[in-house]
Amino acid sequence: MGKSKQEKSAVITELKETLGDSQLAIVIDYHSLTVSEITDLRRKLLAKGTVCKVTKNTLMRIAIEGNPKWQPMEEFLKGSTAVLLAKDDIAGAIKAYQEFQKLTKKTEVKGGVMEGRALSESQLKAISELPSKEQLMGQVAGAINSLAAKIAIGINELPSSLARGIRAISEKE
Repeated sequence: MGKSKQEKSAVITELKETLGDSQLAIVIDYHSLTVSEITDLRRKLLAKGTVCKVTKNTLMRIAIEGNPKWQPMEEFLKGSTAVLLAKDDIAGAIKAYQEFQKLTKKTEVKGGVMEGRALSESQLKAISELPSKEQLMGQVAGAINSLAAKIAIGINELPSSLARGIRAISEKE
């Protein structure tokens, strides 16, 4: 027996909420995965702040209807579809999926959606190669720290060079 209208409405509401919190959606074909493999994928993605939703394409179409941010996803909603919804660590989510895909070789990327644009598999791969948020923060902190160190050295050097200059003048006389 299928789901009641109320249950379907609840699923659509939950999908809309999850989509509202997400920055990236990756649509995959999962037809040959076992339940334990899907559970493993969900566990790996959850560690990266990503949710794996397996739902009827019709319910997902209703959830994205009228939302220009997710509208391009409609072209990928054919066949056995799972949607990976990344909230924070986009590159980490893509990498986690790619690692899973290398191990199982049973899934295929249909495409992705980010900021209202459809993304191909190669574009998703390019995004995964970007440094993570933590790496970028570390790089910025390192740059700020080195700048502060250079300023401190320059400030400390000023009195020393002035003293050397005065001593050189006094030795000449």
